[in-house]
Amino acid sequence: MRRTLGWVFVLPFVVMFAVFYLGPLLVGIGMSFTDMRSTDVADPLAVNVVGVDNYLRLMDDATMRKAAVNTVIFVLTCLPLTIGLALGAAVLLNSGIARLPAAFFRLGYYLPNITSIIGVAVAWKFLLEPEAGLVNRLLELVGLQGANWLQDESTALPSIIVMTAWRSFGFDMVVLLAGLQAIPRELYEAASVDGAGRWQRFRNVTLPGLKPVLLFCTVYSSIGFMQFMEEVLVMTRGGPLNSTISASLAIFNQFGAGNYGYAGAASTVLFTVIVALAVLQLRLGRQR
Repeated sequence: MRRTLGWVFVLPFVVMFAVFYLGPLLVGIGMSFTDMRSTDVADPLAVNVVGVDNYLRLMDDATMRKAAVNTVIFVLTCLPLTIGLALGAAVLLNSGIARLPAAFFRLGYYLPNITSIIGVAVAWKFLLEPEAGLVNRLLELVGLQGANWLQDESTALPSIIVMTAWRSFGFDMVVLLAGLQAIPRELYEAASVDGAGRWQRFRNVTLPGLKPVLLFCTVYSSIGFMQFMEEVLVMTRGGPLNSTISASLAIFNQFGAGNYGYAGAASTVLFTVIVALAVLQLRLGRQR
């Protein structure tokens, strides 16, 4: 009876998951083995099975390779920057160094995370304008030459990384702050009695106590960063010269061009990489 009652409670979620997540996922995987295009929607009989041709084509696609490289760079750079900012802010708030109430800073840091990505990207695009942007204006005040941040290949992707880290670290900060407050105060007192300094307490008490929380933030943020697209779509549209194009944006462009089979193959590869990365991080985190 209890088992039946449990299934009754979880049944709405199972149905929603099957209809809106599992079903489209399986359809996308199946579509990746065909040459389906947007013109074939009205005539399904025109779709041909091409096997792994779409996957082999991905290896020869220079745009897809560039998108994959940009995505790897983005994740490897933005992830530690975001976690570092979040951890630093959480430690400062937990130490009570701020004179204003901690709730004020928690709200301020977390607010960009719940603001529309499109709105944040548009605001940063104006801030980084080469002529009238606030960033270059401030640099001029201190005698420095500004840059064409979003139109220069060397600065476009770093600019998006900085914006994304600024927008995202608030969530991790709130989670890490909760983890800090769960660490028993007696551990810090015992370490102080043993003569441990501030850095030793942080390394030997704070970091081990935050290991499960840091693992969650790392996995959660990695999954999100692997799928970054809206920021690039609004700020640079993948330019200049594909220097900021991401895997998700490249897939989005293929869907927009009507190449459903090819886009399905790229989506399947991205999904597989994300799952593999999450599993690897969880296993490494638990072993440590």
